[in-house]
Amino acid sequence: MVHVYNCHPFASQQIVQVEQEPGLVCCGGGVLFVVAAGGCKVEAYSVEQEGCPFICRFATMGTVKSIQHSKIGDYLVTIEEKNSATYLRAYTNWRYQAEGKARVGVRLLGHLLRGASVQGGVQMEIIEIPLSERPVAMACCSVTGDLLVGCENTLVLFALKGQNQQNPNQSQQIPQSTWPKSQQSSSQSQGQTLSSNQNCLDFERSVILHLQKIKPKKVALCGGYVAVHAELEVLVLKLDSSCEQNTLDELSDTKKTDHLEDQADFLVLQRHQELLGDRAKDCDIPVSIEKTGLEDSTGQYTLSYVLFRRFTPDFFQGCNVEETQLHSLQLYPLFTSNQSVSLEEPTCVFCFFSLPTAGYLYSLMGGVELLSAYQYPEKVLEAVLTDHLLHVITKNALQCFTVRCSAVAARIKDPYIDTTIKACPPCSLEVCALRMQLFIGLRSVCVYGRHVILLSTADAETPEEPERTTHRRGLSRKWTISSPKETSSAGHGWNLYVVDTVSPLTLYQEMVTQTYSLKLNVEYSQRYAETNPQAQSLRHLLSEAHLLLRASLLQTPEQQGNIEGNPAVSLQTDTDGPAEKQTAVQTGIQELEEALRQNCAQLGDCFSRGSQKDCHLALPYYRMSGLSVTDIIARNHPLPSSPHSYGPGFLFYLKHYLLEETEQILSQETADEVIDIFSQSEPSQLVSVCASPPMINISPAQTLQVLQHLEATAGVSVPLTITMATMMLRLDDLPQYSQLMERHAEMLLVYGFIEEPRLLLHGGGGGQHTHIRPTALTRQLAKSQPGLLVAAMVALHENNKVQLEQAGHIFKELGCENCLQVDFWEAMLMASSQEAVIQELLFRLVSVYIDRLTNTTSDAHPNEPHAPSRRRSLKSADDLMNSCSHYGALYPWLTVLNPAQNTSSQHQEALYKLQSLLCGPSLSVGSVVPLMERLSEESLWGFSLHLLCTTRRGQYDRSIEKLLDRCPQAIIAYANHQLQDKHMVLWWQKLLPELCNRTRAAADNSILLSALKETLVVVAMETSPTEFLELMPDDGTAFYFLPHLLTCSQSHLLA
Repeated sequence: MVHVYNCHPFASQQIVQVEQEPGLVCCGGGVLFVVAAGGCKVEAYSVEQEGCPFICRFATMGTVKSIQHSKIGDYLVTIEEKNSATYLRAYTNWRYQAEGKARVGVRLLGHLLRGASVQGGVQMEIIEIPLSERPVAMACCSVTGDLLVGCENTLVLFALKGQNQQNPNQSQQIPQSTWPKSQQSSSQSQGQTLSSNQNCLDFERSVILHLQKIKPKKVALCGGYVAVHAELEVLVLKLDSSCEQNTLDELSDTKKTDHLEDQADFLVLQRHQELLGDRAKDCDIPVSIEKTGLEDSTGQYTLSYVLFRRFTPDFFQGCNVEETQLHSLQLYPLFTSNQSVSLEEPTCVFCFFSLPTAGYLYSLMGGVELLSAYQYPEKVLEAVLTDHLLHVITKNALQCFTVRCSAVAARIKDPYIDTTIKACPPCSLEVCALRMQLFIGLRSVCVYGRHVILLSTADAETPEEPERTTHRRGLSRKWTISSPKETSSAGHGWNLYVVDTVSPLTLYQEMVTQTYSLKLNVEYSQRYAETNPQAQSLRHLLSEAHLLLRASLLQTPEQQGNIEGNPAVSLQTDTDGPAEKQTAVQTGIQELEEALRQNCAQLGDCFSRGSQKDCHLALPYYRMSGLSVTDIIARNHPLPSSPHSYGPGFLFYLKHYLLEETEQILSQETADEVIDIFSQSEPSQLVSVCASPPMINISPAQTLQVLQHLEATAGVSVPLTITMATMMLRLDDLPQYSQLMERHAEMLLVYGFIEEPRLLLHGGGGGQHTHIRPTALTRQLAKSQPGLLVAAMVALHENNKVQLEQAGHIFKELGCENCLQVDFWEAMLMASSQEAVIQELLFRLVSVYIDRLTNTTSDAHPNEPHAPSRRRSLKSADDLMNSCSHYGALYPWLTVLNPAQNTSSQHQEALYKLQSLLCGPSLSVGSVVPLMERLSEESLWGFSLHLLCTTRRGQYDRSIEKLLDRCPQAIIAYANHQLQDKHMVLWWQKLLPELCNRTRAAADNSILLSALKETLVVVAMETSPTEFLELMPDDGTAFYFLPHLLTCSQSHLLA
């Protein structure tokens, strides 16, 4: 469906003063080229100056049948006829004709002029390009400046080169940066550049494509994409240069060729076909690549099919079979500002072609897709695609359609499009037609920037066709037209017009003016649904305006600087310096951005009251508008007919805004209004709304009444009870607060916090490093119910609602980093199953326990003034050993080393917990050894911790020595527990020799003697008599070992 809006896209019109009747026209580089009707003379006119003044005139070598201009290289290429022969020629340095330099050099492709022509400076050159077949069509690449020539059965690609006149053997490909996109430098500056570099343009035949089943009528070239169309077929190929060997096999299909030859006497109508992407290779048009012998320098070429479409003649469209032919083939690149890729590569490439009754626009990059199908109201002769509009001409009118190029480019450039952050109208949005401008006898159209050049010829001999009154399918209303322009007073039957389009901002403002009446009608009817035609038109027109602004903001800095822009602005800035021009550009961009924000606000209004299908789009559009929540609420007051009804899109926006962690705090008036909105529309969301950080200024008394009413109607729930308790807390009613919190068990309250974490925490929505802060309820729980707070924080962490560092920040803000935070870590050890988290917690707890041991006095009494006052831990050492597997039972020999009752409770608790962790299975002792260095071994408890670390690291020999030196009474208990299984041999290899040596030195030491006896008992039971004899010392004390040798022999005999 084509929408029609009464917006006039044309600003002004002027007639180019051409002396002779124009035959062909083309434009580029700010210049209009006119070929006289005789076809042997080209005149150039400036379209950027008022009145289109004459620039220069030069003769051609033959009758021009087709002409094209390349902005890269600023050259002209023509197909000419002379003496019944067809030639292809390129005209370079043509601007020097404007300086009165009449010298012209003629040369063949690849042959440079020498001698006097070089010494005399730069001159205009005509390059003869020989071809083996008659040229039918040609196209210049707007990205690289390369030339594509379509012959009867082949496509020949010529690469644009820069040749050095002093050294013709040196050639280089012309990069895009060498020829700016503007191409508007004066002839004098261009002449100085070429003269100083002594370079001239030349072409190099790079590749030849053979087409077996298609007769080219027109070709197009853009950045490696090659397009060709016959009468009813369009084929788009992608040509890539690669250093790898070309794997494309030459395609041949003789059977099908013979079959077609057999049917040469019949009229065969092919069926309609559309093949996109990889499927296009299934078309029946084989293409082969011919090597040109230059592959060593240019590499191998690979070919891929991109698009194929075949049409069948439509006998019911008011056109005969001869008129049903394709035309206006165009490959259009779109460059955007701040491209992620090189500026030499377009952001996206589009392919447009047209039938007399319909046009088709495809996007080629990032997947081939049909963007728009244009249904024309009458037969179209020619069409030209631009960034903002599609210009088409009929016999008597110039018409404009909107395009979807900016929608595609916006999505390629910005990955956040089509999310909750940003939005853009879809690429599939139905196109619309703007007002048409009537002319008489239009023949051709071309476009440069915002200048539309029209050639009209009034043919008095041919009677005009009666105007068809058939209602075209897809037109929603009649076309709105302007008065026809009178022909020139000179009296001749032809005219050459330059029609200037209005700036996008002006066209946007005219669209906005039309939206006001539509909006009033929609609000009056109080119907924003999709079924309302007026609401649909309003939304569509706002979307069109949005895409129009986006297309302008996506333009490159050169385009935004009106290099190909608004003539009025260009004339204003031509006389200004660079600073003034840059200021004007920035001002224009700011105006466009402000207009885009206004448009987003209007689109947000449409989607806020629309249907459920698209209501989610209100969120990104309102975000892009930059409006505050207060402003958006003011724009969405209920309709008078339903004072309690709010649009689904508005509620969707409001919920997402309140769910996000934002620093914008609502005033009490706005916050209370939000409560009122949700109490009427979605009462089930009231708990989440009250817990939202922006709602901190709500009136607690009024909100409590709303919550009590919700509880009476919907029933009791844990999050609702906690929210009501929070309101009581804000009212300083602690008895009622306690009564509400005692309604549910602690575990149910924990589940309530999991369901709505923002009752405890504000912030943290942006990840681990986002600032997070406690709520008033959190501070109250830290005072009155610390166990509930710790359990809730553990549950939030295990449900990925809070990170470990964020929880630590919460306890630090509460001033509980030395008590509740440690309780939280201990509780986390019991709940967590992640190994990385467990090791992190173990390391932190060991550090805390060591701090407590070093900062408390071992002989201090809890009631003494200098003892640190700290809340008792939620879990004692015995509780942790019984409930947490990471805390191990204390080794029996530690009871000998631990002091009895001569330490403070805090010191003893920290010691037991640290010893329990060292006795547990999870702690990596090697990671905490540096921390243990802070503890001295002078005290017995410090010695026990170091001994635990030495033992856990497997250094039993050293542990035995240290224990015999410091506390020999614990050696047997240590050996009985530690020296088992594979370590049993240490009884007689390490412990027995050590005891023998120490007893010999201190014979009266009863502790050592007792330990030696216990050791001999174990050794006698575990060794054979022979082994025992070898262990006996030879210092004359054998009598002491004989009873144990006897016991060993008896146990050995019994075994």
